Amino acid sequence: MQFIDPHIHIASRTTDDLATMAKMGCLVVGEPAFWMGYDRSGPDSFRDYFRQLTEWEPRRCANHGIRHYAWMGINAKEAEDVAFAREVIALLPEFLKRPSVLGIGEIGLHKCTRNEVTTLGALIDLALSSGEQMLFHTPHLEDKYKGTRMILDMLRDDPRVDPTRVCIDHCEEHTIRLALEEGYWAGITLYPTTKATPERAADMVEIYGPDRVLVNSSADWGPSNPLAVAELIFAMRRRGHDESVIRQLVYDNPLKFMSQSRNFQFAPPT
Repeated sequence: MQFIDPHIHIASRTTDDLATMAKMGCLVVGEPAFWMGYDRSGPDSFRDYFRQLTEWEPRRCANHGIRHYAWMGINAKEAEDVAFAREVIALLPEFLKRPSVLGIGEIGLHKCTRNEVTTLGALIDLALSSGEQMLFHTPHLEDKYKGTRMILDMLRDDPRVDPTRVCIDHCEEHTIRLALEEGYWAGITLYPTTKATPERAADMVEIYGPDRVLVNSSADWGPSNPLAVAELIFAMRRRGHDESVIRQLVYDNPLKFMSQSRNFQFAPPT
């Protein structure tokens, strides 16, 4: 079955990974800007990284027939230094104009500090004033519920927010209902350590249904699987789910969400 991975960090994956993803049916990927495992030394490091996401990675994916899109932002792990974050945010309008950029992401909270909230507020304002979609990172483990609730409260306080153009990502069993009930897209990340397994994701879909649910691998430089979406397909089939439900999760839903971006241009194969 053909699928779309709406959140994967291609910059961290090998060419062999891309070839295998294409063979397994991956047609489109979305790559949010994120923390590379180390703190960058200055805004110019971010500029180079944003160029990589909008110039080099699209070409690398195209070599395997995969369409690459990016999200621009500053990850929550680098949001604590507000002055530094503002220098990076000042770079974003230049890159939001690039034809493969879907919007602002992944942005959110890590430790839920006052400074992280300040930086996140500036990023949300940029997205809303520019008419961009948003992709949110929610914290790991013990900070998951608190951080998700804080993000949703911030969004609720701004009347400009259209929930249908926002994805609250890395949802788990105790947070997915929060995102869905407030009208947002809920992302389930298939990641072996801090997020959800394919089996847990299938459980959540069986409880809450497939509507406004996005599944993704978030495959990066850590223990992760660039074929995690395909693994979910197999898990859903083992449980006897109809092919139309599986297709909605792994293809129709991400296509619908990403198509709201003015830069998304993808002709599904016939």
